Amino acid sequence: MGTGAGSGQGQLFLRSLLFLLLAGPPAPRPAGGQLRYAVPEELEHGAFVANLGEDLGLDVSTLSARRFRIVSRAGARQHLEVNLENGILFVNERIDREEVCEAGGTCLLHLQLLVESPLELYRVEVEVLDINDHAPTFPWQEYVLEVAESAVLGARFPLESAQDPDMGTNSVHTYRLSPNSFFSLEVQTRSDASKFAELVLERALDREQQRTHRVLLTALDGGVPERSGTAHILVTVLDANDNVPAFDQSSYGVSLPEDAPAGTLVIQLNATDLDEGPNGEIEYSFSGHAPPRVRELFHIESRSGQVLLKGPLDYERANLHELYVQAKDRGPSAVAVHCRVLVHLLDVNDNAPEVTLTSVSTPVLEDAPPGTVIAVISVLDRDSGDNGHVICEVSPDVPFELRSSFRNYYTLVTTQALDREVVPEYNVSITARDMGSPALLTRSTLTILVSDVNDNAPRFLQPSYSVYVMENNAPGASICSVSALDPDCQQNAYLSYSIADGHIHGMPVGTYVSINSDSGHMYALRSLDYEQIRSFQIHVQAQDAGFPPLSANVTVHIFVLDQNDNAPVIISPMPRNGSMATELVPRSAGPGYLVGTVSAVDADAGLNSRLSYQLLQATDFTLFSVAPDTGELRTLRSFLEQDATRQRLVVQVRDGGQPALSATVSLLLSVVETMPQTLSDFSEFSLPPEASSSSPLTLYLLVSLGSISFTFLLAILILTAIRCRGERCSRQGDGCSPRLCHCCPGSRPSPEGLKTSNLTVQPPAGTMAATCLDIPGGGPPGYCYKVCLGPESAQSDFMFLKPCSPPRNNEKDPGKQSQLVQHLHVSKQIKQPNMDWLPPSMQRPALKRYQIRHCGNRGSGWKG
Repeated sequence: MGTGAGSGQGQLFLRSLLFLLLAGPPAPRPAGGQLRYAVPEELEHGAFVANLGEDLGLDVSTLSARRFRIVSRAGARQHLEVNLENGILFVNERIDREEVCEAGGTCLLHLQLLVESPLELYRVEVEVLDINDHAPTFPWQEYVLEVAESAVLGARFPLESAQDPDMGTNSVHTYRLSPNSFFSLEVQTRSDASKFAELVLERALDREQQRTHRVLLTALDGGVPERSGTAHILVTVLDANDNVPAFDQSSYGVSLPEDAPAGTLVIQLNATDLDEGPNGEIEYSFSGHAPPRVRELFHIESRSGQVLLKGPLDYERANLHELYVQAKDRGPSAVAVHCRVLVHLLDVNDNAPEVTLTSVSTPVLEDAPPGTVIAVISVLDRDSGDNGHVICEVSPDVPFELRSSFRNYYTLVTTQALDREVVPEYNVSITARDMGSPALLTRSTLTILVSDVNDNAPRFLQPSYSVYVMENNAPGASICSVSALDPDCQQNAYLSYSIADGHIHGMPVGTYVSINSDSGHMYALRSLDYEQIRSFQIHVQAQDAGFPPLSANVTVHIFVLDQNDNAPVIISPMPRNGSMATELVPRSAGPGYLVGTVSAVDADAGLNSRLSYQLLQATDFTLFSVAPDTGELRTLRSFLEQDATRQRLVVQVRDGGQPALSATVSLLLSVVETMPQTLSDFSEFSLPPEASSSSPLTLYLLVSLGSISFTFLLAILILTAIRCRGERCSRQGDGCSPRLCHCCPGSRPSPEGLKTSNLTVQPPAGTMAATCLDIPGGGPPGYCYKVCLGPESAQSDFMFLKPCSPPRNNEKDPGKQSQLVQHLHVSKQIKQPNMDWLPPSMQRPALKRYQIRHCGNRGSGWKG
């Protein structure tokens, strides 16, 4: 069986394509005044053969109008066809070389090309090249070979040959035998270059030790890729028959007319055997080398050796038949010998001419001048020699005549002016007669009418088309198909589709979509992005091929659907340095304390942009939580002493798309006792360009910033007014007169007072100098002082003011001391503000000056 016989048509097509790539495009070769091309068999429909328009020098744009076509006999298969738009000759249906040309040799397809206005005729020959599409096959899967045990070393035993319908190198190239210790294989070549195998005995046989031997014979062809077929050979060891039959000749030749009847004696074969009895009685039969077609046509008498005709012969189908006959005696260990019989067929005139009207220009204009071509007539006689030579003529009583253009081709032309009013119709009888003996003829009648547009525009099946395309589509993918109908027929109904010129977002529409001019299928030329373009429309035109052409337009609306192709972008907090945002949390923070808000944006729309927040990683999951909708990070409980001072959190932001996309941000929270005034990472962010342009969050931020700024300025004004009013009341109610409290507005201390002061105030570096005054020695026991800080004091740390001199002994009034202790106790209960996690700068009001008034032995001040 053929091991390669099961390969699919896809591999066959790839081999044909490889053949074309290696051979290059088929170049026209002149052969007897005509073009000749070569094409491999088994090509798929639409495969390129040749550019006839270019090779024949024709104007491609006029091929359709001039009805350029291939003419063929009625009932013949149209293997090749011409594209009227570009003049390319292509494969119309699969060509099987073994089916088209059974006789082998060069396989030619004869084409007759016709073009009108003016009428011209061309002949083209296309040679069908063989490809390796068949694997070698044996007549049987397993056959028995009987070998006498007395066979001498080197004895040869012809084996059944494999058959391969392919030609040349694609046919059987060699044979191979499975490894064994008794036999070897030798491949012989016949006179016709065909191969056959012989089994050679390499080791003496012993029937008593081993009665049978099994070997595998493989036939290989020379194609690429190589194909093979196998057969199992069962060698039976028999007691020997000393002599084998012998033919008079190894090859015989005989001639036979193709019309010989069944039962005709073809040849009498004779073989002799020197043995006696059954060992000398010879039987004749066809060997495995004989093809099935030979077995259908011929029969051999097994005892007499007569080869008789069994079926009808046909010279036109095959003019040579090769018969392989074997002779074998009737002994127990008979060995078959072979011979070849070549039967040459003689042609007889058994085929009448065939008349084909390849082109008829009817109706004919009555004012056609003499010499106008009316029809092209081809005649064909399948016989050879004079039997196939044909002459053609018309009746003499009509105004027409035949002119020979090529061999077996005639043109019917007018000989005089026609008058439709006199004769509206002519029945022209055409007679074709061959030169055989006896001659055979064929008559055909042609009816010629003496004569007489594109009136329907194409119409689309829909008034408009709406197409929905998912974004991120693959460039070149089909997005839709438009279709139009034209009630006209033939060429007037042939429609071509095109896209009208236009622009989409400043770019030509041709850079976005394209359309197949024949089928109306539309393709996207680029990957669409919903965030850049959400819809556009194009205008498609359908135009027929009539003269003049008519057309129709339709609008195609293309809507781009959103796809979850943008991951969330975290805009707050933004780390200042490194890859992790750092924040401070006061250890005194209780449950629900707002640490900060994680903010993110997503460039997608709809559910694809709906964000949710979750705490992905945490040093302690019981300490913090994230609001899934707002991203607010809050504490779940109060801090304990065993809680780590550095808490690492990973917050994940996930959108609502399918599949969902996410982003994460890492936070490093430091738990501190006091909060320095530092800017939080949550407040330092800037929206990405796409977020600021496409998200409503930008508007919300701007409104929030404006509102907070206005509130901050209003708070400053109110605090300043309250401060000034409180200072005036202080000077009047507390006895701190300008003379004693020199820091009050409007009072200026004297240099002497400054020199005698026991209170020293040192402002922090970088701040404005504060006015620090001491009370003169003659003042009352209690003293009052006031610290005025500069605008930059909000950035300083705690500042303690202490009197420069030790406390006086006469200031030990128990009542005053108890009040002082009580006041100090209250001062210690004031908690420091949370400076580790500040709200954004535009949201927090700040006081530029702080006033601390204390009547006692010490006071303290802090910044807010």
